[in-house]
Amino acid sequence: MSLDTLPPLRDVIAAHGLAAKKSLGQNFLLDANLLDRIARIPGPLAGATVYEVGPGPGGLTRALLRAGARVIAVERDDRAIPALAELADAAEPGQLTVIAGDALAQDAAGLCPPGSHIVANLPYNIGTALLTRWLETPAWPPFWASLTLMFQKEVAERIVAAPGSDAYGRLAVLCQWRSTARIALQVSPKAFVPAPKVSSAVVHLVPMAPLSVATPARLSALTAAGFGQRRKMLRASLRGMPGALEAIEAQGIAAEQRAETVPVGAWAAAAALLG
Repeated sequence: MSLDTLPPLRDVIAAHGLAAKKSLGQNFLLDANLLDRIARIPGPLAGATVYEVGPGPGGLTRALLRAGARVIAVERDDRAIPALAELADAAEPGQLTVIAGDALAQDAAGLCPPGSHIVANLPYNIGTALLTRWLETPAWPPFWASLTLMFQKEVAERIVAAPGSDAYGRLAVLCQWRSTARIALQVSPKAFVPAPKVSSAVVHLVPMAPLSVATPARLSALTAAGFGQRRKMLRASLRGMPGALEAIEAQGIAAEQRAETVPVGAWAAAAALLG
């Protein structure tokens, strides 16, 4: 068997009893054309290593393999492992490595060589936690060359949000502090099996030079204070963090402003002043 002769994904799901589990945040994409579009977002993948989380029956995995990538796939659902093993047998030797386990327990940087890409239809229940982990790595540039990730549309909009918008918050600051972020593709609920109640979007992030020398922990603490009471003025929301208001004011931000009006660069520079 080869990649070209694999059975349809619906048949794989039926053969292995892979009905999507809500408890695992599973919603499967079956449209090969859509999956190929997602695999093209990072750019040419021939010879590159791709880290995939939650492959399920292997739809996106097939697209990545067709693009010539070497794929390291982490799957928590034991039911999917035999289906992924069949996919590994159909690929080139060594092209697909399947790790049975929880992605939150994996050291992606230890599994992947520098310059790897992360491409995943992330389970909704762990997507933001994984994104935060990959963005807060102390080493920068990180081991990944790009992130191409499926989220609920609401989360995707929070990632790319601009200051002053309702969606702008801690997640936007973290994502845009040392990476560029854009929504690369919007996906209808009808594309999934089963169809979720919300729309989805694929976000593409590429690392860039940080806007300041702040540490992830300090930036996280500062934005937690600022956005924790986002309807209050900064003089009130930052009151409990010594030096925070002074650091923000040093960026030309007035104490009467609210957190959602402060640009990413100002948050980053203020965090750097705090040490």
